[in-house]
Amino acid sequence: MEVAGRVALVTGAGRRLGAAFAAGLAGRGMRVALHHHASSRGAASLRDRIRSTGGVAECFAADLTDPHAARALAARVAGEMGGLDVLVNSAAVMQQRRFDEITPDDWDATFDLNLRGVFFCAQGAAPALRAARGKIVNIADLSGLEPWPGYAAHSISKAGVVMLTRVLARALAPEVTVNAIAPGAVLVPDSYDAAERQRLAETTPLGRLGSPDDAVRALLYLLDSDYVTGDVLVVDGGRLLR
Repeated sequence: MEVAGRVALVTGAGRRLGAAFAAGLAGRGMRVALHHHASSRGAASLRDRIRSTGGVAECFAADLTDPHAARALAARVAGEMGGLDVLVNSAAVMQQRRFDEITPDDWDATFDLNLRGVFFCAQGAAPALRAARGKIVNIADLSGLEPWPGYAAHSISKAGVVMLTRVLARALAPEVTVNAIAPGAVLVPDSYDAAERQRLAETTPLGRLGSPDDAVRALLYLLDSDYVTGDVLVVDGGRLLR
């Protein structure tokens, strides 16, 4: 896909990896729809930075735990920005909860956003993406490929994103490619101290932490590639090999 001038919707674009993805796409000349819910200030700041360099960006608020709002988001973007070519499902929540600590409310909060929201965003985007022969990139996680008991609901939800990616790839072929990225330690939680960061680096086969740019490059590869679908691109410095 030639991305310059095309429209990309990035969910969760107000902070962390979502913001990095949106900035990376804007840097490639895409017109970017910045979805936000709780991070409206971060999305507005990113919109202004993109515009200051001559790019095109608009903010779109939606609570993606509401399946009706999730399904309607893409149509709003397509209507206001003249189409939709790429959907990046990045919005997610990550709660540290062990198996025996998780409440029904914890479970619902995680799955309503991390999995159900992704499904209905994709469902709502499908007509526009089929017309554009576009692309979906879901952001999974290393925890969706290996069990993380300390983040049990998150890990299970991201495993669901991996399977959802494969289901969507079959359902939307041949018009739309659907892939996922499973980042490892490319943007560790702000709460991690220097010792925890060092431990992560030392237990990564490549011997270092990654950066958001590593995940952005994976996204750009998947957008540039028209013969890859249903795949999960792991960006983890080799941690899955341990």
